[in-house]
Amino acid sequence: MSKFVHLHTHTHYSLLDGLSQIDPLIERAKKLGMDALAITDHGNLYGAIEFYKKAKAAGIKPIIGVETYVAKRSRFSKEPHVDAERYHLTLLVKDKEGYHNLIQLVTKSHLEGFYYKPRIDKELLERHFKGLICLSGCFSGEVAKMLRAGREQEAEDAVEYYHNLFGEDYYLEIQSHTPELHKAMTEFSRKYDIPLVATQDSHYPTREDAPIHDILLAIQTNNKIDDEERLTFKDHDASFRSAEEMEKAFKDLPEAI
Repeated sequence: MSKFVHLHTHTHYSLLDGLSQIDPLIERAKKLGMDALAITDHGNLYGAIEFYKKAKAAGIKPIIGVETYVAKRSRFSKEPHVDAERYHLTLLVKDKEGYHNLIQLVTKSHLEGFYYKPRIDKELLERHFKGLICLSGCFSGEVAKMLRAGREQEAEDAVEYYHNLFGEDYYLEIQSHTPELHKAMTEFSRKYDIPLVATQDSHYPTREDAPIHDILLAIQTNNKIDDEERLTFKDHDASFRSAEEMEKAFKDLPEAI
């Protein structure tokens, strides 16, 4: 069995989106025999210190990260119906410089880029990318969004941009609930020699927690549980999976584990 490390994990600090609290999350990682773990909350570092201290105490290597929101244009652009669109990008701390840079990015996303969500932009990223590992993001990432819209050239342009910026610290992120993107991501991986990395986009500890998480999403979107058009994760498993489950989900792309 391969070692697997969760690199895309939401805690309850992903407000009204993540259900996992720090203590149960670390306990589950420990139970599953994992020796490292990342948390990547939406646009914030609220849980970073608590997570770092508790993970270290439990003998688990803590990897501090954020799932950032990247403005489609400038972080200063706040035009209605245009700048509400944004891209997700997963950033992980590699070293002390990276931690300081991530603090800069998160702080400025709130103080300068806030428009519905705390947003960074590429100009800011170019100033504060050192010491960070970049994953291309979930299905709401720029590459994935362009692919889903049938805009393959723009997806490739985005891959080239991030690869040129981050170099060997850039990875193409794939998730089991978006298999339709795997072919294109694999082609980009081969063409540009960029490694694939499998992530889970975990929002709750176990599958039994899914109904509770669904209530949380309904609160976030101001909907009722029986509203058919609301945001829901019912179509995919967003639990904190075991290494065996991840291996099975990516049996066709074992190099991504």
